[in-house]
Amino acid sequence: QVQLVESGGGLVQPGGSLRLSCAASGISFSIYAMGWYRQAPGKQRELVAAITSGDSTNYADSVKGRFTISRDNAKNTVYLQMNSLKPEDTAVYYCNANIARIILWGQGTQVTVSS
Repeated sequence: QVQLVESGGGLVQPGGSLRLSCAASGISFSIYAMGWYRQAPGKQRELVAAITSGDSTNYADSVKGRFTISRDNAKNTVYLQMNSLKPEDTAVYYCNANIARIILWGQGTQVTVSS
């Protein structure tokens, strides 16, 4: 079974923290580039953070200094640590895996930042 399953979303107050997890199965995880995207209602899906098979990372300017992406190949899992959360971070967060002509998506997990 090939799938990406996100978890860890929820309701958080501004300034709070949350850690998202994405567990992959059915793929050779270590050779895939992984990413986190988010989509708010009425807006385009945007890249939040990405990590290559070689562990280099890239972040959207809006989350630099606040979010950290990491991967644990032994656990076939990619994480997104989100700190200093803002209401503007509210969105459905999606896990992505890609290599060559293959691209996979998880089902998404809701993150709501509100007081």
